[in-house]
Amino acid sequence: ETGSEDIDILPNGLAFISSGLKYPGIKSLEPDKPGEIFLMNLNEDNPRAVELRISRGFDLASFNPHGISTYVD
Repeated sequence: ETGSEDIDILPNGLAFISSGLKYPGIKSLEPDKPGEIFLMNLNEDNPRAVELRISRGFDLASFNPHGISTYVD
């Protein structure tokens, strides 16, 4: 409904996708729905985005992701 804002693909084919960015003054299809992070395994024959569960204690109500990046150690 809100579209993807950004994607970061790891060398192993896992893709992290941020979704749900809202800008003030721009209509949102779901203004009360917090942002989300999805994981997609691009190595699968039919890759599907799966919503990742966000840890307890995180202020999910105000989560409004703009961009995403990963760090590989």
